[in-house]
Order: sequence, then structure tokens, then C-alpha cells
Amino acid sequence: MAERYEGERGRGPLDRPSRSSGPRSRRSSTAGRGTRGLYGSQIGSNMARASVAEIVGSFILVFTGTAAATAALLNRATAGGPYDSLAVVLAFGLALAAVVAALGHVAGAHVNPAVTLGLAVTNNFPWRYVPAYIGAQLIGAILGAIGTWIAFGDRAREVASLAATYPVGDVGDFRAMIVEALVTFILVFVVVSVATDDRAPAAAAPLAVGFALAAGIFIAGPVTGGALNPVRALGPMIVSGNFTSAWVYIVGPILGGVLAAVLYDRFVRQADAPGTDDPE
Repeated sequence: MAERYEGERGRGPLDRPSRSSGPRSRRSSTAGRGTRGLYGSQIGSNMARASVAEIVGSFILVFTGTAAATAALLNRATAGGPYDSLAVVLAFGLALAAVVAALGHVAGAHVNPAVTLGLAVTNNFPWRYVPAYIGAQLIGAILGAIGTWIAFGDRAREVASLAATYPVGDVGDFRAMIVEALVTFILVFVVVSVATDDRAPAAAAPLAVGFALAAGIFIAGPVTGGALNPVRALGPMIVSGNFTSAWVYIVGPILGGVLAAVLYDRFVRQADAPGTDDPE
């Protein structure tokens, strides 16, 4: 089957002519510079640049979030008191919003294999670039975990496992996996909707995805720690050397992300705005 993002007859949502006009369109492209990606980025125009952007974005996300979580776990005081769970949720959500705003136009700011694979399964991202993106995301996550280790010392690694996520209390691995799938579904559904559909306001994208991540961590935090991202879980696990229930945080988010991307691409996207005529 020919991939939807290549050739004159490509019909994927990232290759259709934009319904919006003028400078606000996020799907405009420059001929010969690559395939249109998330947030107006150009996929494949410069894979070295894209890889660096994914490394940096994943580093910012993981370092910011795990540093706040480690500070809370170690009961470190700041501004008169220690961080609590709300601070951790806000740290992750704000970091993702900042990453999307800063790097979304460069390489799509996936910073999450669940996003990359969800787009690839729906033919909205070239499979040949998947290894480079996921590899860059994992490198960035490992660097982020190392940054937390440097910031808080050996106790962060030995006591807090650099804020790696594990099922909480008596929660079994299977239930934890289902929860991770459900909350990642929320995140990826929002990412795909605001970043690949011209009807969504471009300015809302960073806040929307940041809020979606925060909402998911609010839900899953008391059950799984709230990873919603395989590399967010694996980075601290690799650096701390504790791989307890690692499969939960690989399988769950990927399942949820792929399901969200397929659902939006196959069903929700078809509900075109009134007055449009864009036959498939």
C-alpha cells in the first residue's frame, strides 16, 4: 500500500490542501523540503535537525518533570515548603506546552513514541523516520534523568529512582497497563486533533497538549505514577537501574496512543465542518 504522505495522489490529512488560507495555515509547505508534519513542521527536510529537536524536547520534558517529582519524593523545600503532587503535574504539563511552542514547528515535537507510532500507523508519519525519532526521544529522556541525578545527588537515584514510574501499592501490572493506555489515549487524541486538523486553532495547540498531559497525570498518578510516555518511564529506569514493570509503560501508552490516532483519523476527522466539501 502506498504511503499517504507521498506522491501527487497522497490523501492523508497532512497532505491535503489546507482549508484555511493566509499565514494562519499550519499545513503550508515548501516544495521539495519534506512532508508536512505536526504544528507546521517539515518531516524529513533535515533529519539531523529533527533528531536534535526531539532530543532537546524530550530532555526538557523529562528533566523538568522528574526533577519536580524527585524534589517531592525527597521532601525538598522550596519557597517555604516541599513540592506536592500538584507541583509535579504542573511541571510536566507546563514543560510539554513549552516544548510544543518552542520546537513544534521544527520537528513536530512528538517527544513521545506513542505519538510517533500513532501517526505512523495512520500513515501520517513516514515509517522510515520512526527509529530516528524514537531513538532521539529515548536519548533525551536518559539525559533528562541524568540531569535530575546531577541536580539532587545520589539520594535521587538510590531513594527516589529519579522519579521513575511504577505501579502504586497493590495495583497489578495489567491494571496499571490499562490505566496507562486510557490516559495516553486522552493525550494522543488531543495531540492529533489540534496538530493535524486545520479546523483547530493553531494558537491553542501548546496549551491543549500541556493540559491533556496534566489531566492524564492527575488521573493515573495515584495508580501508575502517570507516565503516558514510554521514554518518560524508561529514561529514569535506565539511569537508576530499576526496571520493575517496565513493560507496562511501553505497551500501555503505545496501545492507547495508536487507538487514539486511529479513532481520530478514521472517524472524528470525517465530521467535516458545515459547508465544506472534501470527499475522501
